[in-house]
Amino acid sequence: MSSSGDGVGQRVSLITLAVKDVQASARFYDALGWQRATGPDDPEEVVAYNLIGQTLGLYSKAMLAEDLGIPEDAIGGFSGMTLAYNVATKEEVAPVLELAVQAGGRILKPAGEIFWGGYIGYFCDPDGHVWEVAFNPYSPLGEDGAFRWGGY
Repeated sequence: MSSSGDGVGQRVSLITLAVKDVQASARFYDALGWQRATGPDDPEEVVAYNLIGQTLGLYSKAMLAEDLGIPEDAIGGFSGMTLAYNVATKEEVAPVLELAVQAGGRILKPAGEIFWGGYIGYFCDPDGHVWEVAFNPYSPLGEDGAFRWGGY
């Protein structure tokens, strides 16, 4: 329920990525320049990064499968979902993609114009999670870098 009592609020608070090796995946995101939010007493199987309005968590694929009560091989592959990293200008798209490659990711689609008027590219992290890096001229970022459909 939302705090206003009017039902379920529209939010995504925590995005958890199931990964084969939490520490190896964390090194990838560390290399992107992200700062871990994980404390010194947190288990090695969990790493978190506080984002603007959400947290991205890395969690052992084996442990997530155990939590869900399903075989580990039932988790994986492209799910039809992408994570988006929106930037303020089209000139910022290619450098983010290059940084992802330097960190151990793989380009799926190089930076370029897209039919709806934006500029995008795609990469996947070492575990195959697909990220879109996008400049959307119709949704300018907030002063703090936050994204909102249609802008602020």
